[in-house]
Amino acid sequence: MLLLNTTRDALLGPLQSVAGIVEKRHTLPILSNVLIEKQGDSLTMLATDIEIQIKTTTTGAGGGEDVAITVGARKLQDILRALPDAAEIALTLDDKRLTVKAGRSRFQLQTLPAADYPRLSPPADEATCITVPQKIFKRQLAQVSYAMAQQDIRYYLNGLLMLVSGTKLRMVTTDGHRLAFSETDLEGEFPSAEVILPRKTVLELARQLDDTEEPLEITLAGNQVVFRFGTIELISKLIDGKFPDYERVIPQHHPKQLAFARQPLQSALQRAAILTNDKFRGVRLVLAAGSLKIISTNAEQEEAQEELEIDYDGEGLDIGFNVTYLLDVLGNVSSDEVVVHLNDSNSSALITVADMPGFKYVVMPMRI
Repeated sequence: MLLLNTTRDALLGPLQSVAGIVEKRHTLPILSNVLIEKQGDSLTMLATDIEIQIKTTTTGAGGGEDVAITVGARKLQDILRALPDAAEIALTLDDKRLTVKAGRSRFQLQTLPAADYPRLSPPADEATCITVPQKIFKRQLAQVSYAMAQQDIRYYLNGLLMLVSGTKLRMVTTDGHRLAFSETDLEGEFPSAEVILPRKTVLELARQLDDTEEPLEITLAGNQVVFRFGTIELISKLIDGKFPDYERVIPQHHPKQLAFARQPLQSALQRAAILTNDKFRGVRLVLAAGSLKIISTNAEQEEAQEELEIDYDGEGLDIGFNVTYLLDVLGNVSSDEVVVHLNDSNSSALITVADMPGFKYVVMPMRI
């Protein structure tokens, strides 16, 4: 039975949009599959890992019967990637086996029933709806997503706090050692809402969203959130937990304010990082009038020292930080200048950026 005739790219594009969330190993074999539904000239692909579901719908699926099947997502993706760019593809179904034909190439894949495929339903209850340009949301994600925890026992840290308050959209992440905060203005006023997005959802959105003014529609209801943009609908469960009081963590009045050109500071930290201890990754920042020294040592008694000229004439300071946390923020903001706010050797540092007034980054000190 012929399902459709199409081009390689017309099939591979939608498949790549959904296949990113498919786990390589899963307790349920069907979750390694992608659901393919064809109705008329409409082609829908859907993938889920039970917590997140991504669906994309395209038109132009020429010829063939209406059908719904599931087939191995990775295998189908690898086959399509390996075929020539302009290849014409025919999909046929015979006795629960999907055949992919392209020129003289022929691949037969096992299918599983579409009726057995688990789905997340879009929320039906009362919902909060927000619309924001894709590039604004994508930029905010980039400013904070690197500070999320990974596999922390405090499960609510393995995600991103998203708050809507009137005309403001805030995003906050923390792993207990550093915190990233970003705030932007919304066009219009929206009801207040506060949710924690799972780490996997955040990373998938960062990958999928375009750097354009095209709208991203966000619907919050119950324990779910729905993101709709372009041809994609992403449904995700939310993390149920109490996020830390981030406002209490952000320093308010640090007297020592040091302005740096981002690139030279980043380069100096990268060089000093070469000789840090592999486990602790600590560097000392030694502040004196007119200069900042960055010093690192390791277990082999090796030492690196970098010195930057700065506009500072206050009292000295010797403070330690995990260099990875400093490099993370410098690599994820695009501004040419950053400002580091310091107090004493036991207080966290606050990093801000002049042309991003809604951005703040806090990093705890470490003993070296």
